[in-house]
Amino acid sequence: MKVVIQRVKRASVAIEGEVKAGINRGYLLLLGIGKEDSRETADKYLDKILKLRIFDDEEGKTNLSLSDVKGDIMVISQFTLYADCRKGNRPNFLNAAEPARAKELYEYFLKSCREKYGRVESGEFGADMKIELLNDGPFTVVLDKEMLGY
Repeated sequence: MKVVIQRVKRASVAIEGEVKAGINRGYLLLLGIGKEDSRETADKYLDKILKLRIFDDEEGKTNLSLSDVKGDIMVISQFTLYADCRKGNRPNFLNAAEPARAKELYEYFLKSCREKYGRVESGEFGADMKIELLNDGPFTVVLDKEMLGY
């Protein structure tokens, strides 16, 4: 699993020209699911994401969590995080999970996120989405297996 976390002032997702969802202050999560990922993997990532302290406190230090600032979450499925560009100029996506498995884990991640946190919006798996965001900072964090120590 790979997750790009963008701290945002606001974000929205449109599909076929219509805004499907939007959030205010919080996280825009770009979620890539790999071949070897499982529900256990998703649980570990979500636990880390919800505990991250990357919002500024009253002294300007990144010391507050998403729940501390009552922020929102938007989750967007993005298999292109698994692009392998080592050979040639056209990326391959051989390490991304097959679509059916990726959709299952994406939906599991969303369900778990809603159960554990609540204020969660999402894109649509497999759709051609247009994402707009106002990045806060900018402050962007990338989580992958090495960062979580497994």
